[in-house]
Amino acid sequence: MGDRWSLLLVEALLDGPRRFNELAEALPSIAPNILADRLRRLERGRIIVAIPYQERPPRMSYALAGEGRELASALRLLADWGSRRSETAEPLHHEACGTALETRWWCPTCAVSVDDAQAAETRSV
Repeated sequence: MGDRWSLLLVEALLDGPRRFNELAEALPSIAPNILADRLRRLERGRIIVAIPYQERPPRMSYALAGEGRELASALRLLADWGSRRSETAEPLHHEACGTALETRWWCPTCAVSVDDAQAAETRSV
């Protein structure tokens, strides 16, 4: 995930599946051979899945796998962090009322927000 294009490809797939040419258009600076290589690596890493939509010649559509959707959450946190430090970037907002969204730790069992003081890290011994 640390190379130049992988996170950008994950971001390009956040809105749903895309074909090779659509990904190339979304990232116009990436060379086709690099795009193909990154897609193969992300598929091997189970971040994305390749879905065939044509047999001859074989053509694929690419979508986020479960691991990729989990990574998307981390990308959104990074985007939020960056937008709060930028003079030009707009933070994500609630479409219904326009309020800027906040990121928080959430306990689904207790249905409460958890602050840093209440969060405990599990460590293996």
